[in-house]
Amino acid sequence: MAKPFKVGLTGSIGMGKTETAKMFARLGIPVYDADAAVHTLYDKGGGAVAAIEAAFPGTVIEGRVDRARLTELVAKDEKAFERLEAIVHPLVLEERRTFLSRAAENGEELVVLDIPLLFEAGLVKDVDAIVVVSAPAHVQKERVLKRPGMTVEKLEAIHARQVPDAEKRAKADFVIETDKGLEQAFAQVRQVAEALRRRAKERR
Repeated sequence: MAKPFKVGLTGSIGMGKTETAKMFARLGIPVYDADAAVHTLYDKGGGAVAAIEAAFPGTVIEGRVDRARLTELVAKDEKAFERLEAIVHPLVLEERRTFLSRAAENGEELVVLDIPLLFEAGLVKDVDAIVVVSAPAHVQKERVLKRPGMTVEKLEAIHARQVPDAEKRAKADFVIETDKGLEQAFAQVRQVAEALRRRAKERR
């Protein structure tokens, strides 16, 4: 059974990665969403709920992980963040493997893995090509600060843990700019998707 060509889609917070992933899906390319996987793990009955409550008491409310409370706990505590990653990462990896197995069974040539921390988690070796979603710093800041509960301090703490945008761009096979509107972003996604499909066919 041939394995699909794996595209790692990533980008720093507020760069427009979620919308870009939807655009790839609109073109008929299966997309694995790491954030959605985490939401499922944190929800009622999710695989991470019990372990997170044990590690971070008081962060589970009515059977679900309260992401705001959890974020407050780990935002400025590197050790706490590492404990959280040790719980969540293996579960997300299992979800991703299941997705890839299904894609192979379905004969998919190309899949997109939407992984926010692709570089930070050392997952570059697990993909065949990298697409980075990017926007100017002032656009990123404006977008992120519109989010409920977000502050400049929280944004700075997130930045401190993420590989800088310039470094991500330098390591990417393709960069998609998201500051010129959805229509232009979609045009870029179409072009990138065509190039990726060619690469996938060449590999086969």
